[in-house]
Amino acid sequence: MERHRKHSVGGTTLHTCRPCRRATLYRIYAVVHTCGIVALMYHHAHSLLTRTSSTLITSLLLLSDIVLTFMWATTTCLRLNPVHRSEYPERYEAKPEDFPKLDVFICTADPYKEPPLMVANTALSVMAYDYPADKISVYVSDDGGSSLTLFALMEAAKFSKHWLPFCKKNNVQDRSPEVYFSTNSHPKDDEANNLKMMYEDMKSRVEHMVDSGKVKSDFVTCDQFRGVFDLWTNKFTRHDHPTIIQVLQNSEMDMDDTKKYVMPNLIYVSREKSKVSQHHFKAGALNTLLRVSAVMTNSPVILTQDCDMYSNDPSTPVRALCYLTDPEIKSGLGYVQFPQKFQGISKNDIYACEYKRLFEINMIGFDGLMGPNYVGTGCFFSRRVFYGPPSNFISPELDELRPNRIADKLIKGQDVLALAHNVAGCNYECNTNWGSKIGFRYGSLVEDYYTGYRLHCEGWRSVFCNPEKAAFCGDAPKSLSDVVSQQKRWAIGVLQVSLSRYSPITYGVKSMGLLMGIGYCQYAFWPFWLIPLFIYGFLPQLAIFYGVSVFPKTYDLWFWLYIFLFFGAYAQDLLDFVLEGGSYRGWWNDQRMWLIRGFSSFFFGFIEFTLKTLNLSTHGFNLTSKANDDEEQSKRYEQEIFDFGPSSPMFLPMTMVAIVNLLALVLGLYGLFFWGERLLLELMLVSFVVVNCLPIYEAMVLRKDNGKLPQKIGLLAGILTFVLIMSGYFFLK
Repeated sequence: MERHRKHSVGGTTLHTCRPCRRATLYRIYAVVHTCGIVALMYHHAHSLLTRTSSTLITSLLLLSDIVLTFMWATTTCLRLNPVHRSEYPERYEAKPEDFPKLDVFICTADPYKEPPLMVANTALSVMAYDYPADKISVYVSDDGGSSLTLFALMEAAKFSKHWLPFCKKNNVQDRSPEVYFSTNSHPKDDEANNLKMMYEDMKSRVEHMVDSGKVKSDFVTCDQFRGVFDLWTNKFTRHDHPTIIQVLQNSEMDMDDTKKYVMPNLIYVSREKSKVSQHHFKAGALNTLLRVSAVMTNSPVILTQDCDMYSNDPSTPVRALCYLTDPEIKSGLGYVQFPQKFQGISKNDIYACEYKRLFEINMIGFDGLMGPNYVGTGCFFSRRVFYGPPSNFISPELDELRPNRIADKLIKGQDVLALAHNVAGCNYECNTNWGSKIGFRYGSLVEDYYTGYRLHCEGWRSVFCNPEKAAFCGDAPKSLSDVVSQQKRWAIGVLQVSLSRYSPITYGVKSMGLLMGIGYCQYAFWPFWLIPLFIYGFLPQLAIFYGVSVFPKTYDLWFWLYIFLFFGAYAQDLLDFVLEGGSYRGWWNDQRMWLIRGFSSFFFGFIEFTLKTLNLSTHGFNLTSKANDDEEQSKRYEQEIFDFGPSSPMFLPMTMVAIVNLLALVLGLYGLFFWGERLLLELMLVSFVVVNCLPIYEAMVLRKDNGKLPQKIGLLAGILTFVLIMSGYFFLK
């Protein structure tokens, strides 16, 4: 690879790519660490053959270390050729008429977990891009079929006629009104004050509608939209309702109040649903938007956006075009992925909700191979990517859905709207390629990961764009229960991929090559972390109770091999985290959350996946609440105090681990000082776990607030811990 690659359009350099300096050191360390792993495997095999220790203990340690070795290999594949990119949007020169059209897809599903005002702010932030307004079309998919969301978007459309001109005239950077007016940096002149009053008025109307639970006719001031709400009859439910497509703003007709600025398109879409039809959750909603937008505007560039991730940089689309319009790479370039960033994160990100490893560290590793995986939001796609491999176009069922068709009809024309309603029908996809070979892919609860993975398998490449100013910002969960519930759904989704015919370890390696396929395995096999976590979380601790040596003694050379592998792996992980802009405390919280997720999300995700496979349960797409209206919870979050929220069985294993390790530490220290037993490695491991579990001990014993660990969880964990310790006698003696 060249030291520094430049790509230009018409002689102008629009983006550059440079390798990370630490890549060479990582490659050297990979060889050394691999030698250490081979030696460890030899040690386990020798112990089994010579029976110098318990066969059961050695077998469990071997199983654990095999899983750890595999997961380390998946990480190492992404450390061999990481790259950093830079793009120069200020150099992108094009006349307004030469900019490609842009369709923006925003998805929402529940007006109470995803407040309509938040959805409206996200829509306004992308409508106000520094981009020709007549080239932007914003489609909002409301999978909950809520009249409250439609009302909020109607209000947003009216407010946009004042907001968009204000942003462009004053070069406003925070183009989400809620964010802009909640800061003290905005000007206090008459224009800004009047606009703030208009926004507060809009906000109060929307929140009043949400509180009342229905849209009152006297609040609908526009006659052309009044009849729309008649569709919400007594028979209308979120799981059984007709298609609703409403053009709330039309660039062909609508302008701001001064008649100087054209307004972008804003279209509300709620796909038809039936109790007997398959809904395919978010991927189904995105495919509906893909077809509806193909009929109405058919823009060559598509941005997918979560409803809680507002635009934080008005130049973001032009940054994406620096790659998507490059003639050297655009023929095989499927999408440009931006990282997720979050506002209001606690100082040291106590719940590791930034997912720095997922959204940044691994991304630069993937980018040095075939490109980053799709993370569900902040991603600019070429529309062509959804219709088959780069070299093999798959024709959709209707010519009106072809990605290269020029949409030159009025979007409010009767024939256009009739076809749009047809392709949004719940039975349209029956016996078609949608979801299998065309569009966003079905087959996993994590449709974003699966779609990006399948696109890479088809031969498409992608690019990671990580500008200094965050392109998109959103809200992160502020309670541990929300975090682990979200991760449980992810765990189920990746298991649906890893244990399918499209598993990255087989199909992925064959389609993408060894490094890319194994790199994708890191996500696909996430839940398998629970194997080493449970073994190392309980086995050495039980061994301390019964004075059984699990690890080599200090005078044994194998002792130092364990020390090298443990500290080497953690030091490399810390280096990755800090060099990509993280803090030491942030890294500590991040690795602690990995332990917590393993004993909660991964464990229960594995159980639920197994029950579903045996047809004993069904998977549900449970939304993470984006509504932050609990002041006490927010205060605890800012103070970085764990909030366990309502009682959940997912807290039970981690509480057992905390209790077992604390008892083992006390007994181990007593044995060390009074009996002379030198189970040093066991004590080091136990001490590490105990330090990680300090917030759990605090929540069990010291706290009295509503975020403490429920007493029945602590009591049940104590009983199960006692049973476990007693049972350990039969395995270790």
